[in-house]
Amino acid sequence: MRSTLLALFLAAALLPGARGLAADAPQPAMVVLPELGVTRAQLDPGYWTAQLPEGAGELAAREDIEAQNARLFELDRSMYRLDQLGDSVEGDQVRGWVERLASFPPAVERWDVHGDPVPQATFDALRTELALDAIADTVPVRFGLVVERADLRAMPTAERMFSRPGDTDIDRLQESALFPGTPVAVVHASASGDWLFVVSPRYAAWIGADAVATGPRGEVLGYADARPYRIITGGVEHTVFTREEPRVSGLQLDMGIRLPLAGDLPAGPVNGQAAYTAHVLRMPVREEDGSLAFSPALLPLRADSSPDYLPLTAANIIGQSFKFLGERYGWGHAYGTRDCSGFVSEVYRSMGLQLPRNTSAQAVSPALSHWRFGKEHGRAERMAAVERLQVGDLVYIPGHVLMVIGEVDGEPWVIHDIHGGGYVDDAGEHHSLMLNGVSVTPLALMSDAETDYIDRMTSIVRPGGSLGERP
Repeated sequence: MRSTLLALFLAAALLPGARGLAADAPQPAMVVLPELGVTRAQLDPGYWTAQLPEGAGELAAREDIEAQNARLFELDRSMYRLDQLGDSVEGDQVRGWVERLASFPPAVERWDVHGDPVPQATFDALRTELALDAIADTVPVRFGLVVERADLRAMPTAERMFSRPGDTDIDRLQESALFPGTPVAVVHASASGDWLFVVSPRYAAWIGADAVATGPRGEVLGYADARPYRIITGGVEHTVFTREEPRVSGLQLDMGIRLPLAGDLPAGPVNGQAAYTAHVLRMPVREEDGSLAFSPALLPLRADSSPDYLPLTAANIIGQSFKFLGERYGWGHAYGTRDCSGFVSEVYRSMGLQLPRNTSAQAVSPALSHWRFGKEHGRAERMAAVERLQVGDLVYIPGHVLMVIGEVDGEPWVIHDIHGGGYVDDAGEHHSLMLNGVSVTPLALMSDAETDYIDRMTSIVRPGGSLGERP
């Protein structure tokens, strides 16, 4: 496990014009990442689904998945039941939500995109924008639907801030993103009114006010249950372009989103286009006064979508995860993409299974079957658990999650949305890799010259199933 993963033994065979090979001799695998021994074939989901036992069926039935989702919202404190919120919430609760995310000097140091320290005046303005003094003892709750993919921020600003000069991928104010059709409870507004503090089913943070349309509680909360509907099963899809209704033109729709259909196929054009080559979605839109309305929008028939959630099978887990292969890593769903926990969440959501937003909550959720690991667990205990890994299992190290997709020569391999990564060469030197996207690798990447990911493992989770008795 601790030896180098270099595959240099293949190098000579890959040289153009290499001699001594019979014309019909088996050709060696094309190595595309020699530092880790990754071959081109391993970037095809078929390589991994071919390893599955014949006749492998569902890992969990739909009713079992729905029961687990219900337990998640009942037991996991990182999740929010919007239907259980009253017409008002305590001001102390709202203040706690806002202050939990806000960080100011001297507790933190931050740099801007140019590598300059963020001035104190910027933080002073942000403190004013939080409008903490405007939070009453009792805060009325408004409900709304998100009308476009929008960032969730730790403070009411789009300005990006970083822990180190030049490290501009990890924006410390970026918390997550919400997708079109997501219900939210609006509990606070910034001093300028440009930002709203919202509680969504999986996260509470600031969102741009233009991304939310507020409406009657029942209409907002009922949108997610409307039938018939389509599930986005592609990595990223889009509604068609339309000049006639720009509010629903080219909307990004990420994997796992459930959107209701508008009804029967209309006789005439929809937003300037015949609708017979598309699904007609009923999308929320924001009126000029911020109120909720709805508009038809076209999702092309060619788009990867389904009339219902996909079955939870090992083959679907592999197939869905590979639809993101090569996508750029986006911390907190930045860049219109996703990070490691967002990646596994979207994959499982396309099969109807909900996960908490962040790795810290996913790894220990009381609603999920997990084995936890600490300093008291040695290498032998960790390896015994690794030998029990199955396709779809999630392996957690501090701040990161990896999804198991199979084995190569008895070693577990994973797909994960990773910012860095590392390996050790034959001389025992550790090298960093800037993978920075959804990647296929061995599980046992090296954190330093002596420590691999198995040594750092904090939890194994089996979504939708039971890990059974711990080895």
